[in-house]
Formats: sequence, C-alpha cells, structure tokens
Amino acid sequence: MSRFQWAEDDFDLPVGVFPLGLSAPVNGRKYVMYHGTTRSNAQSILDNGFCQSRGGMLGRGVYLSRDLQKASRYPLHHPESDRVVVKVVVNVGRVIAINYQGHPLQKTWHNHGYNTAWVPPNCGMVQSGLEEDCVWDPNRIQIINIIKPRPVQPEWGAWGYM
Repeated sequence: MSRFQWAEDDFDLPVGVFPLGLSAPVNGRKYVMYHGTTRSNAQSILDNGFCQSRGGMLGRGVYLSRDLQKASRYPLHHPESDRVVVKVVVNVGRVIAINYQGHPLQKTWHNHGYNTAWVPPNCGMVQSGLEEDCVWDPNRIQIINIIKPRPVQPEWGAWGYM
C-alpha cells in the first residue's frame, strides 16, 4: 500500500480546457494532462520547458496522460517520495489512435501530419491498461503547476493506529 496520495483540485480548469474523459481526445481541443517525473527533472522542465524523449513505445515526443494516477507511477522503480507530476494543458492538434502493437504508424505518426498519438485504455499496449499520449511538439504544452505526493496519515482506530 502506498504511503502517499496524489490529489489535485478538479475545479481549476482553464477556460476552453476539457477534463479527463473515457473517449478519444478530439482534434484541436485542449486537455489537462500529466507528466510524472523526479523533483529535479521537474525543476528542469519548469526552467527550460519540455524536451522530446529520444524514443519509447510511440517514438520521439513528450509522453503524458490524461490520468493523474497513471502519471504518478513515473518514473517507474523510483522512490515515490521523490516523484512529482507536472500538470499541463495540451493543444492536441490532430490526433491518431495507436491501438495495437505493430501499428503501421506506431513510431512515425508525426511524419503523417499528426500532432498527438493516443493509446486508448485497455488496448493491450500499456501494462497498466491506462491511456497514454505522446505529443510531438513541446510548444503545444503549457505548464500549469507541479503536484507533489502528500503523505497519507495513519487512521486512528479503537485500538490505536491501524
């Protein structure tokens, strides 16, 4: 069980920005998304903006999710106490769904006029079953804030702490 919880204020969406939904991102809309990283990497992102990753499941780009719980797991195998989540607004532009391993555009989607690749939840591409997005151009991403994990307080029971 995690000793930390990840939470944010869901009522502070900027004008014209859409929250997490179960459906595919719609071309041209702006969405709140999240990027999990370390505290030191988050400071670099705040100072210099996002940079494309060198590679990954969808090739180069900035990997994000509309799911805070998914982003809070990253970086994998790193102490949760040193993780943070960068909350952003993304103008997704033109979106393509990459919904199976070996998709013909899995790593070259950006060469075909797409700005964002979206991996739907439960399509078999992501072990967690949660959605993932890859944005080609970091200039489509606007940083809102940093979400830090909050330590969970032990519950007080009839016999003391549980």
